[in-house]
Amino acid sequence: MTDRSPRLLPWTAPGGKPCYLFTDDDGGFLSRYADEVEALQLGMGLGLLEHARVLIDDPAADARQLRFLSVQLSAALRDAVRVAQARGAGGSAQVE
Repeated sequence: MTDRSPRLLPWTAPGGKPCYLFTDDDGGFLSRYADEVEALQLGMGLGLLEHARVLIDDPAADARQLRFLSVQLSAALRDAVRVAQARGAGGSAQVE
């Protein structure tokens, strides 16, 4: 077994604790699934950004809509930071 760092997975355990994968198999089922989840999360974040542009430019948007948007953007940003951390580009702070 090689001495490898654990992979931060794109989901959390109950209670919001980070999940890690220890494996030597980069092409294993769980690694591939994590790659798919990361891609899905980033794609959803991009779609949400497009929706945000439209809603922010809409003068008829009310506080409830904008509050909901901010909650969704916060979740998408949390996911994107977790993906960046998993890929080694997110610094040492943990996402909560």
